[in-house]
Amino acid sequence: MNTIAGVPAHALLVHGVVALAPLTALLLILCAFWAAARRRLVWLVLGLAIAVAALTPITASAGQWLYDRESEHRPILELHQERGEWMIYFALALLLVAILQAVQHVMESRAEKAGRALPVIAAVLAVVVGVSSVVGVVLIGHSGAEAKWGTIAE
Repeated sequence: MNTIAGVPAHALLVHGVVALAPLTALLLILCAFWAAARRRLVWLVLGLAIAVAALTPITASAGQWLYDRESEHRPILELHQERGEWMIYFALALLLVAILQAVQHVMESRAEKAGRALPVIAAVLAVVVGVSSVVGVVLIGHSGAEAKWGTIAE
């Protein structure tokens, strides 16, 4: 998919990743530390993580199509392309932590007494993956905005 109604698909699809990945990350962290939120949101978070994991390679492919249309690239565009390759790792990490939280939820709902190790591991992973994913999206997006619009003077 290269264009949607004549508009480069990357320009449209990237908004989904930019909105859904940080939302998913924040909800993962919330669910890691608040059991009531996890009980209510765990399946939504898993669905969002699946959407991010599915949308990311489509968006990257559409971005690669744009990148390949030019024979020479400015350094900022090369940086954006390199950073854009990170996103699949963030998307997969978000998905894995969401799966872990779903497993945690199922185990907690079936057990009389919950264990301690899984919640601690899930919380640490949620924070590490969540924060790094948000930072990654910001860095990728910032380089993309600079590549398209240039540096904005402050």
